[in-house]
Amino acid sequence: MTIGTPPPPVPRITGPRTAGPRITVVGVAADGWPSLPERLRRTVLEAEVVLGGRRHLAMLPKAPGQRREVWPSPLREGLPALLASLAGTRAVALASGDPLVSGIGTTLIDALGADAVRVEPAVSSVALARARLGWPSERCAVVTLVGRDPRSLVRELAPGHRVLVLSSDATTPNAVAALLVGAGYGESVMTVLGDLGAESESRLEGTADGWLASPPGEVPPLHVLALELAGPPGYGLVAGLPDDAFENDGQLTRRDLRASALARLAPCPGQHLWDVGAGAGSVGIEWMRSHPACTTTAVEANGERAGRIARNAGRLGVPGLRVVTGRAPDALAELPPPDAVFVGGGATRPGVLETCLGALRTGGRLVVHGVTLETEGLLAEAYRRHGGELTRLAVETTAPIGSFTGWTPARTVTQWSLTVG
Repeated sequence: MTIGTPPPPVPRITGPRTAGPRITVVGVAADGWPSLPERLRRTVLEAEVVLGGRRHLAMLPKAPGQRREVWPSPLREGLPALLASLAGTRAVALASGDPLVSGIGTTLIDALGADAVRVEPAVSSVALARARLGWPSERCAVVTLVGRDPRSLVRELAPGHRVLVLSSDATTPNAVAALLVGAGYGESVMTVLGDLGAESESRLEGTADGWLASPPGEVPPLHVLALELAGPPGYGLVAGLPDDAFENDGQLTRRDLRASALARLAPCPGQHLWDVGAGAGSVGIEWMRSHPACTTTAVEANGERAGRIARNAGRLGVPGLRVVTGRAPDALAELPPPDAVFVGGGATRPGVLETCLGALRTGGRLVVHGVTLETEGLLAEAYRRHGGELTRLAVETTAPIGSFTGWTPARTVTQWSLTVG
């Protein structure tokens, strides 16, 4: 069973380059057909097939004999068959603004490869929103909620931070307002910039508190939501969140040990982590919080803990974390290949270390924690055979001793880390 599984990638169409369709993706501004230069109008009208949403196709002048197709719904399931039907044709796809800003251009490149897709962008809604607000690009973040869980926004919460949200539809501001108020960010200013670049361009502004108390009667479906965040200090993006940030039953990689493990796992943008014997999911969650392109599969044999991992991930802003309920090494068989692996529990189970090591490519990182003599012996042998770094971590914290204060030691943890050469 999996929990929190993100949408599957579009299946990649393979084969001879000449057999697949070549598609030109034309970005269209909010004012539609009149905004296109003559060169791109000819490209659209001379195409044998034009793909697009109903709104885009409706704006086109008639072109006798031209086939026009609305995107399938759901898109990712229906797209491979549609693309396969285009072989040998001159095809154009229409998109809003810049097709590579949370748009169909990205999806088509994922499916066909960059060589088969030519992109002709218009000014993106993000660029228009920054221009209207006077926000330099280097001083604001962009988060897409198009078809995504609004809790992804939690990772960006910080006082004074500016965020541009690419909304899924007219309901997105309500969902964002509720999230902000629930996180103590009710005083954040929300600005809805509707139909950017069109004659119908509009602007709605208020606080998250005010939005929930008195929502506007109508919100443009096509809009960018700008946030000026005001609230308490949020969790940082550096490894080592407080232990009480995670719901747990005691099976938790504690703060100092977690920071040490993540320093050696070294998350990099776009890389994937296996969190094996994940417990509360803290290592995998912090891996994903380090960069929005990082992904995690958490493997946990206990179903109750697996549900807890999903709740922790959503509350801490990484709802896309995938949870697999199963026991390693069997549960690792069908997972996407990792760039790094953390084993927080179950290292002594036959085949676990061997499977994790075998899954890593050159440059991959492995970190294993153990607290028992049996695991310590296993890690000492692994260190002897493979090298790496073997460390014992002993952490003490203060606690009352009567009317005085003394040190209370936690269990010593043996940590083996290795970078595959």
